[in-house]
Amino acid sequence: MSQHRSLKGASTITAKRNVLKRFERVELLKKRGQWKEGGKVVGLPKTKPDV
Repeated sequence: MSQHRSLKGASTITAKRNVLKRFERVELLKKRGQWKEGGKVVGLPKTKPDV
């Protein structure tokens, strides 16, 4: 009997996410040069993930 596709491991789920976690947004802003060191992590500007 085969396993249902919703029960497969998390490693096989590689869908493109359109929402980033806070630390990912900070890393992306640092990479783009838009992050000021010592800046607040609350109220970050909206960012789209790099493709």
